Amino acid sequence: MEDKLRILLCEDDENLGMLLREYLQAKGYVADLYPDGDAGYKAFLKTKYDICVFDVMMPKKDGFTLAKEVRSANSEVPIIFLTAKTLKEDILEGFKLGADDYITKPFSMEELTLRVEAILRRVKGKRNKDSNTYKIGKFTFDIQKQILSIDGEQTKLTTKESELLNLLCTHANDVLNRDFALKTIWIDDNYFNARSMDVYITKLRKHLKADPAIEIINIHGKGYKLIIPETNEG
Repeated sequence: MEDKLRILLCEDDENLGMLLREYLQAKGYVADLYPDGDAGYKAFLKTKYDICVFDVMMPKKDGFTLAKEVRSANSEVPIIFLTAKTLKEDILEGFKLGADDYITKPFSMEELTLRVEAILRRVKGKRNKDSNTYKIGKFTFDIQKQILSIDGEQTKLTTKESELLNLLCTHANDVLNRDFALKTIWIDDNYFNARSMDVYITKLRKHLKADPAIEIINIHGKGYKLIIPETNEG
């Protein structure tokens, strides 16, 4: 029997925390709930977690401080922040710390579980691949060398093209949130950077057109989706 995935949940609102824990457990996860960052970090050091969900505003140790300590101990574990704050500075701070996602309160339980599932799928996909390359249909994408290859032909990508394609690959067949991509690559989601990203999306489509099974589609009001045909290899 496959072990259940374990979630470290840190939320100081007792009612919300218990609701989240019960909902996640009903969805088949093991969810360990702690009311502050100190208790959460002690639990993290003793237990192997598949994903962390941290409230930003907590007593004793806030979510950002907790995330820094968790990242120091384990750079790989995915982290989702929960917050009532919508200040751009706070969101940017979260992404600088390596947040995988950021959910603003109030949110639905279903939204949280969908995001948890999407991140865990991406993590599993990355662990099943060589850490420096992605297979994109008939293409091979070497992240470090920034080279896209097909049938012996290589295209050297710019840094921005490579960063954007890397993000699309980690979200393959899922929606890459537009704001997340802008804040991750361009740091600021202003109008000019948004237009710049559209230009790079167009460039990537041209680079990938040699394989007609590959698409980058616009998801209206949300972002982009890299469509890669599912393979039956392995």
